[in-house]
Amino acid sequence: MITEIVTFDIPDGMTREEVVANYRRSAPSWRANPDLIRKNYLFDGQTRRAGGVYLWRSMDAARRARDTAWLDRVRSTYRSEPTVQYFETPLVADNALGQTISDGEPGEL
Repeated sequence: MITEIVTFDIPDGMTREEVVANYRRSAPSWRANPDLIRKNYLFDGQTRRAGGVYLWRSMDAARRARDTAWLDRVRSTYRSEPTVQYFETPLVADNALGQTISDGEPGEL
């Protein structure tokens, strides 16, 4: 599994409500991606930063999601250049599912 952290600046004048409305519009397309396990949307009003934390099945899946269309949407919506970081994720303690998920173990994911 791969954890991807994406952050970007929020333009002056854009409210939390507008950011969350953008998130709500994007959620169905992320939910439709079979390679995405989970996405957490991020917002920090103090630092004017936003983004997402994604849990992907593979690095290939994560990189496929970062196409030119995605980059253009972030740039046009937030007038900001996103920062993207990737981390190998060998273990997830998931309290919502009541499971510990290990990458690569038979029967998991």
